[in-house]
Amino acid sequence: MRLNKAVELFCFNSKKTTKTYGNLSLIFTSNLICLLWGTSVIASEIDEEQSKSQIASPASNELNQITEVNQIKNGTAEVSNDFSSRPETPDAMEQITNVKQLRDVAPTDWAYEALRSLVERYGCIAGYPDQTYRGSQALTRYEFAAGLNSCLNQIERLIAASETVPGKDLNTIRRLNEEFAAELAAIEGRTDSLEERVAILEDNQFSTTTKLNGLVWFNLTGAAADGDVLVETSNLDVPSVIRPPGRDPVTGEPTVLEVTDDPEITFSDLVWLTFETSFTGQDILTTRLAVGNGDSPANVFASAGTYNTFGIPFTDQTAGVQGQGNSEVVVHEFAYNFPVGDNFRFVVGPQINWYRYFDQNAYTFFLTGASSFNSIGSSLSNAIDRGSGAVISWDISDKFKLNVGYLGESTEFLPSPPFNTASDPEEGLFGGTNTSTAELTYSPTDTVNARLMYNYTHLSSDVGVVDGIIGGVTGEPLQNGLADAGPGRGLDIDPTDGGLNDSFSHTLGFNFDWAIADKFGIFARYTYASITLQPIDDTVNVQSIQAGLAFPDVGKEGALGVFSFLVPFDVISGEEFLVAGVGDGGTQYEFEASYYYPVNDNIALVPAFYLISNPNNFEENPNIYVGNLRMQFSF
Repeated sequence: MRLNKAVELFCFNSKKTTKTYGNLSLIFTSNLICLLWGTSVIASEIDEEQSKSQIASPASNELNQITEVNQIKNGTAEVSNDFSSRPETPDAMEQITNVKQLRDVAPTDWAYEALRSLVERYGCIAGYPDQTYRGSQALTRYEFAAGLNSCLNQIERLIAASETVPGKDLNTIRRLNEEFAAELAAIEGRTDSLEERVAILEDNQFSTTTKLNGLVWFNLTGAAADGDVLVETSNLDVPSVIRPPGRDPVTGEPTVLEVTDDPEITFSDLVWLTFETSFTGQDILTTRLAVGNGDSPANVFASAGTYNTFGIPFTDQTAGVQGQGNSEVVVHEFAYNFPVGDNFRFVVGPQINWYRYFDQNAYTFFLTGASSFNSIGSSLSNAIDRGSGAVISWDISDKFKLNVGYLGESTEFLPSPPFNTASDPEEGLFGGTNTSTAELTYSPTDTVNARLMYNYTHLSSDVGVVDGIIGGVTGEPLQNGLADAGPGRGLDIDPTDGGLNDSFSHTLGFNFDWAIADKFGIFARYTYASITLQPIDDTVNVQSIQAGLAFPDVGKEGALGVFSFLVPFDVISGEEFLVAGVGDGGTQYEFEASYYYPVNDNIALVPAFYLISNPNNFEENPNIYVGNLRMQFSF
C-alpha cells in the first residue's frame, strides 16, 4: 500500500515535471513506470473481484462466465481499466498505442505467451496432425487476433457445457481482447461480409455443378492354347465378333473349324470420362464418354456368338463397335438420377447402365475384384448392357432394397441397325430386344449381402450375322451360343436364315458376398434360364455357376486378391437347337486369379490369370491360358 502511494505521488509529480522541463527520455521513463503501476492496480482489482466471485454458487459462476465471455467477444465488457487517475500525458499514450498497432506480435511478447498458454490448456488451435500448436514465429496482429478469436469461441463452448474456466484465464482474455479490439472487430466484420456474399451466391445460383471423373486403363494381354482349338463357325476369315454359325446340310450338325495358331500379344487402352451434373444437390445427370481400341487375343478361339465370353479382361475392349479397334468416341452412359421422397430414387434416360443397379457383388466389381467378362456378373444376364428406359430403387428398410427396371436396347458397342432398337421407329422402345428386371437385396449385417433377381427378356431374332437366330452378344441368356430352329428347319436348310422369330426368356439368379473376416471373404452366383424359341415353341434351358474366395488388404491396405471358379454356360436341355455353344457335350469351366494392388490413390496395377478348360464346351479341346496386366488410372 505504501509503495502504491509512493508511485502515485511520483506519477503526480512527474506530470508537473514533464510539463516544466519537457525532457523526452524523462517523459518516456515516467510514463512507462506509471503504465506498469496502472496495470498492477488493474490486476489487483480484478483479483479482488474474482476472489469475491468464488463465494458465489457454481450455477451463478457459470452464468457469469458465459456473460463475461460474450461481453468480451462483443466488446461490451465493463473492464476496470480506468486510466484517468494516472498522470501520464495523452499525447505520449497515443504514440505508444499506434506503434504497437504497426508491429508484429513476437514470441517473447506477453500477449504471445498468454495466447500460447490458452492454446495449450483449451486446444483452440491445432495446427499439426497430433493436434498440437507449435507456434514459434512472429505473427501479424491480424493473425494473432484470429487465434485469439478461436480461443474465445472454444472457451465459450466449454462454459456452455458446464465446464468452469479459471478467473485468471478470463482476466487474460479480457486484457487481450482490449489490446486487440480493433483487429478482432475487423475479422468479425470480414467474416460477416463473407457469409453474406456466400448466402447471396447460394440464393442467386445460376449455374449447376458438374464434376469430372476419369478412368484410364492400359492392357497388356496374351493368350495361348495347348493345341488346336475347335470352334463352331462357318468362316474363320471374318473378325471374331461377326463369325457366322452354320449347319452341315447333310447331317444337320453345327459346322466346326479349327484355330491352329496362337494370337499375338496385344497392348490396348480404354478411357472413360464421366461428367456428373447436379441441379439440386440431390440429383445426378450422368454423361459418360468412352474411347478404346481393345480386341482381346483370346477372342481368336471363340465360337460364333461367343465373342468376349471367356478369358477376356473386361477393360480389354473397344469402346465403339466391337472387334474394329478403331478408338471411336462414343456415349457410354446418359441418364438422370433423382430422389422421390425419402426412400425412392428414379433413373430415366436413353442410355442407362444396367450394371449400376443389378447383379452387383462386392468381390466381382471389375475395378478391384474379379475382372473377366464372365466373372464380373452372371454370364446369363443381361441381354442389354445399356438401354433406354427407367429404373426405380426403393430402400424398403435398412436391410431390404428393391430395384426394378425396364430397358430397350441402346448399346454403344453395337452398330445401329440392326441393334439399338429403342431409337428405331420401326422397333421403338418396346420392340426389338428389351428386358424387365427386378432384384431384391437383403443385407442382414454390414458384412453380408444376398440378392435374388428375376429377368424377363424379349429377344430379337436379328443379331446382325444371319437372320432368324437368337443369342450372341445381345442374346443373354444365350450369350455363350446361338440358337436356330434346329436340324431340318434351321441353317442346314437356309444358310442365311435360322428359321426363328423374336423369342423370350425367363432368368432367375441368386448371388451373395460375405466378409467372414477383415481379410477374408467368400462369394457365389447361380443363374438358371429358360429360353422359349418362336415360332417352334421349344425351349433351351441353361445354367451358370460361380464361386470364389476374396482376400482384402492382402499385401497392402486397399488391395484385393480374388480366386474365382465358374461354369459360364452349361446346357441342361435343348442342345439340338444350338448351332453354336453346345460343342461336343462338354462343359467349359474357368479358373481366374486377379490381384488389385493400389500404388497410390490414383494408380493401381492389376495382374490377372485365366485358365479355360473345355473351351467352347468341347471336351477334346486343349486348355487355353490368358494373362493380363492392367494399369489403372483414376482421377
